[in-house]
Amino acid sequence: MLIATISDTHLPRGSRRLPDACLARLEEADLILHAGDISTVEVLDDIAAIGPPVKAVHGNVDSPDLRASLPEALEVRTPDGARIAMIHDAGPRTRRLERMRKRFPEAHAVVFGHSHIPLHETREGFQIFNPGSPTDRRRQPAHTMGLARTADGRVTFEHLTLS
Repeated sequence: MLIATISDTHLPRGSRRLPDACLARLEEADLILHAGDISTVEVLDDIAAIGPPVKAVHGNVDSPDLRASLPEALEVRTPDGARIAMIHDAGPRTRRLERMRKRFPEAHAVVFGHSHIPLHETREGFQIFNPGSPTDRRRQPAHTMGLARTADGRVTFEHLTLS
């Protein structure tokens, strides 16, 4: 299964939009995970219109109606048995992996956002992954997103540089 992961899109804002390379990867995916800071229900609807099913959590800047429609955290189980949890803000860097492991004990991985900083850490078979942002790179050198592939209950992640 191919899963496209994005976070911190912060749309709409001026002329900002999802880059074409991001849109192409979203279209190719079997599932889209959005780790929050989408902004509005309309933007979530636009992402859902791309085609693959979308699973999302709310972020700290999302509108009240979007926050009311999305959970703070969720766990997705893929058909092959992989379990991926998602949350927007995974807290401070210190002991983040350990905290996420404790919060989501059944998950194989946690996808999160908030910092706009791409990150992938693995320890003892458990992973945390921040795809960065395809639209708001902040102090990062490039816009990014992530891809996850699942097979036989396992998850592998990669970052994609978009600009």
